[in-house]
Amino acid sequence: MPKRSKIVAPTLKEFERAHEIVGQVANVTPVLRSNFLSQLTDSDVWLKAENLQRTGAYKVRGAYHRMTKLTPAERKRGVVAASAGNHAQGVALAAKRLGIQATIFMPIGASLPKFQATQNYGAKVVLEGAVFGETLKAAQEFAAKKGSVFIPPYDHMDVVLGQGTVGLEILDQLENVDNILVAIGGGGLAAGVAVAAKLKAAESGRKIKVIGVQAANAASYPPSLKAGEPTQIQTTPTIADGIAVSKPGTIPFALIAAHIDKVVTVNDDQIARAIVTLLERSKMVVEPAGAVGVAALMSEKFKPKGRTVVVLSGGNIDPLLMQKVIGHGLVASDRYVTISVMLPDRPGMLVQTAEAIARAHGNVVEVMHTRHGNDFEISEVELKMSIETTGAEHSARVLKELKAAGLKAKVSTN
Repeated sequence: MPKRSKIVAPTLKEFERAHEIVGQVANVTPVLRSNFLSQLTDSDVWLKAENLQRTGAYKVRGAYHRMTKLTPAERKRGVVAASAGNHAQGVALAAKRLGIQATIFMPIGASLPKFQATQNYGAKVVLEGAVFGETLKAAQEFAAKKGSVFIPPYDHMDVVLGQGTVGLEILDQLENVDNILVAIGGGGLAAGVAVAAKLKAAESGRKIKVIGVQAANAASYPPSLKAGEPTQIQTTPTIADGIAVSKPGTIPFALIAAHIDKVVTVNDDQIARAIVTLLERSKMVVEPAGAVGVAALMSEKFKPKGRTVVVLSGGNIDPLLMQKVIGHGLVASDRYVTISVMLPDRPGMLVQTAEAIARAHGNVVEVMHTRHGNDFEISEVELKMSIETTGAEHSARVLKELKAAGLKAKVSTN
């Protein structure tokens, strides 16, 4: 039996006051129409570009709003946070603007760009813990020892109010919004957007749906909603590390349970495809966690009716990860295929293979030629080629052309 929450949702006036405060540091990010997604879904799709926010993500909103509520004595003692990236930068910038000393704990092995960005905002960065749980524990112990104020990434009402200003902006910037898709990790952004947007829409007599999206490998909300309380899950690795949270926050969970219409999940292949699509079609650099809403539309996990806004929650993606994700996204989109061709070991066969691919207008980007393999005939060699195509139909055409040339060709999965 689901437990009744004693947490009272904020009022519209509270969100509006938070927006005035957040406006001192955060930009009003644009809402841009996506022609590609609109055509794909046969609806009207817009993108709320929080990836263009200061620090590259929405996190500065909640961090700054929370820190403005600190007393002079609390500010003097400084603030502490634990984060692998976006929350770290949000707290660091907010602390700099408010003249507060910030100490940020990050996991050992945190990406260099995020580490340097956090330092550049003036925070003291401490690398501690091989996994984030160890980092969080170290940060909380430090805060208790020094008397500093711990700034949580999502489980505090002041943080939820700050993040919810994204929802107010969407409805201020765009009329007649029917749906909002928003990523869920711990739940601070989704909870704030859901409550704020629905209160704002109700003011003009409208109803709005808010859909939460999680990474399939770290989807703690579906089982938690089913159980009626925050439930710990075992996460598995996902490229959307920014929303890889194993247990919902208490406050966000209560608000999401009452105000979110649906929670869907997307896998890493779908997220990678969304990142590539945003790069190509919208010229937007978006981190995996920020692209899950687009992934939900592209994979038809949510089929929109009316006008839909997708929150691109962040754009802080490590260049090395971007390189991997683009390659993965191209494979997932059938735009990059590896084909294995078994050839007789005699002169002229490479030319014959290349001519067949050229006739199908494929572009070879990598070749491996080997005489060694357990299943090879003694007179055979394997030619393994990575080929760029325009999609699934083009890949099939390349394979068909190779077979038409009398070659033993197949798509390779390893």
